[in-house]
Amino acid sequence: MARLSQARLQELNQTLDGRSPAELLRWAEDTFGSRLAIISAMQMAGSVVCHMASHLKIDVPVLFVDTGVNFQETLTTRDRIAAEYGLKVHTLHPEKSMEQQTAELGILYLSVDGQKQCCHLRKVEPLLTMKGKYDCFIGSLRRADGGRRGSCPIIAVDPEMNTVRLNPLANMTDEQMATYIAEHRVIVNPLHEQGYSTIGCNRCTTPVMPEEPKRAGRWRHLGPWAQYCGINPSDLDEATSVAVDLPQDLVDRILGQKTDFMI
Repeated sequence: MARLSQARLQELNQTLDGRSPAELLRWAEDTFGSRLAIISAMQMAGSVVCHMASHLKIDVPVLFVDTGVNFQETLTTRDRIAAEYGLKVHTLHPEKSMEQQTAELGILYLSVDGQKQCCHLRKVEPLLTMKGKYDCFIGSLRRADGGRRGSCPIIAVDPEMNTVRLNPLANMTDEQMATYIAEHRVIVNPLHEQGYSTIGCNRCTTPVMPEEPKRAGRWRHLGPWAQYCGINPSDLDEATSVAVDLPQDLVDRILGQKTDFMI
């Protein structure tokens, strides 16, 4: 195994920064083959990534985490994307229902620390069941979303999953995304038209006023201390580990290099 750190990806990120989303998806297909998957929460940007993969005829599964407390509109969007885009959507579930979790641990999402635990139990842990099956997850983070995502890299390491994450839409502006959606009639979660700029669980997501930040509707009851669920590694604190262990040949393909093992 070879150690791949975020620092080693710096030059590659500079190279990939100038590529289009379609070129990045093709690069991922060529580099990771069958060990590639899309992660989507069925929000607007995720729908765009799914449409692009379908349009480019990239045979890639979509992983969706059903927390047990998703909005029905989100589940309907998932079903439409699977049916109309011809994508294989794999739905992952938490170990326990929300009712079981609440009976054992109380209402976690009413405190900042509890929110982190709740999101880990209901979002991160289901995804962790896929650990070892994929080398790259395609996400939909965009710098236009601001906050911690304002400088998200094209490619990043995901230490907890021991994979890399590719964000092909990192450079896509709000205007560019709106144009793409209109031109291609992309399936979009209808909650976006009802004031929800971002969409999570029904317990912790509210509409957002026009003058508010995009993520103001996430965990609004907890104030500014809770804005991210932790499922995206680039959202985590800087102290989080930033390296993964992958096969040497895969690291070479990612970095476009050839390792000479002769001494």
